[in-house]
Amino acid sequence: MVTKLTSIIIAIIGIAMLYMGGQLIAVGGSPFYAILAVGLILTAILLFMNKKIALSVYAILMWITLAWIIWEAGFDKWQWIPRGDVIGLIGLWLAMPFIVRPLTRRRGVAQGFHPFLGTTVVVMIAIVIGLFFYDPYPQKGTLTNERQPADTEVAKQDWAAYGGNDNGQRFSALNQITKDNVKNLELAWQYHTGDVRDPKTDASEYTFEATPLKVNDTLYFCTPHNEVHALEPETGKLKWKYTPAKDRTNQRQHQTCRGVSYYAAPQAVAANETVAPALCRKRIYQGTTDAKLIALDADTGKLCADFGNNGIIDLSHNMGPVRPTALMQTAAPLVAGDLVIVGGSVMDNGFHQGNPGGVIRAYNAISGELVWNFDPGKPDDTQPIAADGIYTQDTPTAWTTLSADIQNGLVYVPFGNASPDEVGIDRDANSNTEKFRDTLVALDLRTGEFKWRFQSSHHDLWDRDNPSQVSLLDIDYQGKKQPVVILPTKVGNLFVLNRLTGQPVYPVNLQQVSTEGGVTGEKFAPNQPVSALNFIPAPLEEKAMWGVSPFDQMACRIEFKQRRYDGNPWTPATEQGSIVFPGNIGVFNWGSVAVDPERQILVATPIRIAHRYNMVKRTQETNEQRLISKDGQPIFNENFDGSYAFRIAQFASGLGIPCIAPPWGRMAAVDLKSGKTEWLRRTGTTKNLNTTFLPFPFPVGFPMGMIAHGGPLVTGGDLVFHAATADNFFRAYDINTGELLWETELPAGGQATPSSFMGKDNQQYVVIAAGGHGSIGTKQGDSVMAYRVKQ
Repeated sequence: MVTKLTSIIIAIIGIAMLYMGGQLIAVGGSPFYAILAVGLILTAILLFMNKKIALSVYAILMWITLAWIIWEAGFDKWQWIPRGDVIGLIGLWLAMPFIVRPLTRRRGVAQGFHPFLGTTVVVMIAIVIGLFFYDPYPQKGTLTNERQPADTEVAKQDWAAYGGNDNGQRFSALNQITKDNVKNLELAWQYHTGDVRDPKTDASEYTFEATPLKVNDTLYFCTPHNEVHALEPETGKLKWKYTPAKDRTNQRQHQTCRGVSYYAAPQAVAANETVAPALCRKRIYQGTTDAKLIALDADTGKLCADFGNNGIIDLSHNMGPVRPTALMQTAAPLVAGDLVIVGGSVMDNGFHQGNPGGVIRAYNAISGELVWNFDPGKPDDTQPIAADGIYTQDTPTAWTTLSADIQNGLVYVPFGNASPDEVGIDRDANSNTEKFRDTLVALDLRTGEFKWRFQSSHHDLWDRDNPSQVSLLDIDYQGKKQPVVILPTKVGNLFVLNRLTGQPVYPVNLQQVSTEGGVTGEKFAPNQPVSALNFIPAPLEEKAMWGVSPFDQMACRIEFKQRRYDGNPWTPATEQGSIVFPGNIGVFNWGSVAVDPERQILVATPIRIAHRYNMVKRTQETNEQRLISKDGQPIFNENFDGSYAFRIAQFASGLGIPCIAPPWGRMAAVDLKSGKTEWLRRTGTTKNLNTTFLPFPFPVGFPMGMIAHGGPLVTGGDLVFHAATADNFFRAYDINTGELLWETELPAGGQATPSSFMGKDNQQYVVIAAGGHGSIGTKQGDSVMAYRVKQ
């Protein structure tokens, strides 16, 4: 009875595999699954007939499958899963005595072990066990750069700005926590903000991404609803809290605040020798998701009445008509000298025209008076706009935190795309908008005057914003001291430029790309820039498709063959459907990279995720109709009044698992003196991963390398701290080798960038926000966690 039932189940699996294998062959894919299906069906027939040879046939099938797996995937155990799990489990079942005995009964004597199949199964199990001790992916190496005094300012006792300082390095010179004692880190305190998502009214992308500042003997951070909390750094005790009215709406694209900024007025302001204010001499600035710039007294949390309109500047002024939720601030303002400088973020692709412009505005840190503005549509006029003036609409935006070289008087603006991102049919190639699209721009810090620009993507049709705060440091490259700015991009480039001139320090080549296809009337750039230092993922192939079974892998293979993919990151989007890899989340995003300026080392956490892009044609009749969303849902990518709406989704199977093989998250270290990547490793595990095939988070942590959203921190103790992976863990690594030294599970997703500081108790602390990420799907919460070495 068991044998008959087993044969029926194998037959059903074989028929289903033959059906999908035939579909795969029909689209030009691998024939192996169809061949494997025939073997399964033959085994099922022989088994149903009680033929002993069924077991030998299946053993042969297992060896053939093993050879195919090695040919396609090598010895990457994670890629063995979809190819071999079902076949291996069937083999193990068939080798059981209760299957073997009925087939080997002779003269009343039955054997419980089939030598060929049994030996095959034992060997296969041994191979799989062996693979758990081997991973071909990591690139091993050791950094030996000696530590020397940095030529640029570095964060030490405090963490006074979003990136540690205005250089955006994400480096702390503190070295009390070392490779030897990091294993003894313990939780010093945990603080709950009380600011949590309301699932009925808040945006789906509700994220606690803040990097806490430690300055003025206080820890400062903001929450997704733009509350500002001030804590005692050593205990987590609340000093004060600023709580604005909560503007809850599911139409807001990003309900987040990544950081606040600090300013301490000198006794006299150099520009006009006025005496510093009696109140609010120390200030905290915050940009809000409803487009306000707020100044708070750093000691009390009260609004600074002398700044703007009673402590608030409405950033929608001079922007023309602004649709609800179309303009927002999610990044920490840049405080440079006596200026507070902000860019802005806009709703992606809601409307084809009439979107707020990407003006950069610099305000006096005390009065809030507008000092200069850089409008990408009018780059030559940086004088403050007239009270009734309107900045150019539909221009590129800079939505991340800016950086500044105070000594050389430069501010660095990483402009992204202009909405709409994915269609350029009616763009003017000679316009200033096209000139500044996806461009790093250097401006004069005092006047906003344009100095130089470097374009990281040509005629962007993929949402390839420059999403990261750039990092400034000096490096000894090819025997010459170079003042550089490092620009991470969504494509995976790390452009290393002379920060005074904008000229490449590391070579930049132009890669020829296809200009054919796409939607009617679209134009494509013939080439795209590629840096000598890059983490652009290798091109996809059919065999790079993944799954947890042969069936979801076959579904991914079939879709891969059906969609357009040119083998590079610049595949045109089509109405029929394209695969864009890397997708619009990018290899790098707002988490940026970290650099150790004393050892001239860069640490990056590049990710590998592909997306589906579909262009949905609009007509005159559908100009104002929803094409990709339902009533009440957000209107992102509808592109009303445009020629096309856009449907963008992760390239994943029906089980919610990425269609491309892991790793999806990596960490790498680069010797900036040579430009060589010294080590590369997977980061993150499958623990706590949300899938559609389990009603609960995945309970086992397989170290495949998980998607991460947030940045690394490097320290003078030769450590890398990172907590952005989707498994909710906070980890410390040896910067020299990439070896994992310490980890702890957080109460929620740590999609944020950590910071470090020295407390009044002479203890070094590392602090991280753990509140989860709505789009990634990590567990949500409201915690800030501080760690120090156990005493």
